[in-house]
Amino acid sequence: MSSTSYIPTAVVIGGGPAGLMAAEQLAQAGVAVTVYDGMRSVGRKFLLAGRGGLNITHSEPFEQFVGRYGRSQPHLQPFLTNFGPNELRAWVHDLGIETFVGTSGRVFPAEMKAAPLLRAWLKRLRASGVQFQMQHRWLGWDEAGALRFASPDGEKFVHADAVILALGGASWPRLGSDGGWVPLLAAHGVDIAPLRPANCGFDVGWSDYFREKFAGVPVKTAVLHHQNFHQRGEFVITETGVEGSLIYAASAGLRDAIFAAGQATFTLDLLPDKSEAEIANQLAKPRGSRSLASHLQSRLHLKGAKVGLLREIVPAADFADPPKLAAAIKALPVTLTRIRPLAEAISTAGGITFAALDELLMLRALPGVFCAGEMLDWEAPTGGYLLTACFATGRAAGMGAVKWLGRN
Repeated sequence: MSSTSYIPTAVVIGGGPAGLMAAEQLAQAGVAVTVYDGMRSVGRKFLLAGRGGLNITHSEPFEQFVGRYGRSQPHLQPFLTNFGPNELRAWVHDLGIETFVGTSGRVFPAEMKAAPLLRAWLKRLRASGVQFQMQHRWLGWDEAGALRFASPDGEKFVHADAVILALGGASWPRLGSDGGWVPLLAAHGVDIAPLRPANCGFDVGWSDYFREKFAGVPVKTAVLHHQNFHQRGEFVITETGVEGSLIYAASAGLRDAIFAAGQATFTLDLLPDKSEAEIANQLAKPRGSRSLASHLQSRLHLKGAKVGLLREIVPAADFADPPKLAAAIKALPVTLTRIRPLAEAISTAGGITFAALDELLMLRALPGVFCAGEMLDWEAPTGGYLLTACFATGRAAGMGAVKWLGRN
């Protein structure tokens, strides 16, 4: 910063991890920072995401970690190199929060909760001089370049030397991320890729019987195949279709296939630890007076929702043909008819393109305006990758704003 007495000002719009991380970088550099958020308190989505155990990041090797960002890897890798999983864990530890690595390699706070981490962070931010203005919804700019906010006391106009936008995507709109920023930036010529669901569920079109019997039931230890995607895991049958970790992991390709062709089909290996020949051999053995369901359970330990899926999808005649039934068990086709609404998705794909940003994450069309977090055009699976990239881009945008202020 300049050695003169002037203290530069910055406004951060959005109080999620990306916005708060940007505010921290600015405050540490001596900038007077105010965070504005449309909700009553900051970090609402962060807190809800951590309700079942806050998955901060992942412990896998860095080369594998950055590969999880797919087509966005080249854009995100510089920010993740500077502030990746190890740096994020050290930052959490510096807040006085211990972490541990779960059996899946995912990293969690020792208490598993988001609230203690957020409380410690906000205490440190306030101690560094960061101010907060809640229930202020951003409305864009006026003709003089002032930021416009709708507040409980009416419309307000705010001037700042630098602005950080960290408004999230459009998933979970009730927590503040509703994509309302899209037309505001598009009006200024900012290139924005359409917002689409990511880490989302899909509709299948179950029969009434299957829906009533199996909605809410998990399908465990299966392998999902779709194009070049092959992964073992579990998912959940829903009233309308499927969701859960295995479905979310494959959701980008499934979503894009539905947009391209109107539907998508993946196959399930319901018994990944047995070969098709072994399964066919077991099915061919006499079952005597036992029902087919009992035969499947005793010979193959196949029961519950897996048998329900077979009954739902496989033609009845194939159950009397061991080779055909074995083939279906190893590659059961499930056709998806629709993507669940964006508001239900865990995260958002699309957003501000990286071509619209410079290396400081500043908008080329709007000098002095920086962007971070889920607003940017990237996506990643669950497992700590979403949060890590939000922290990393928030840090980069804050540091970018500091550099820009120093030059100007």
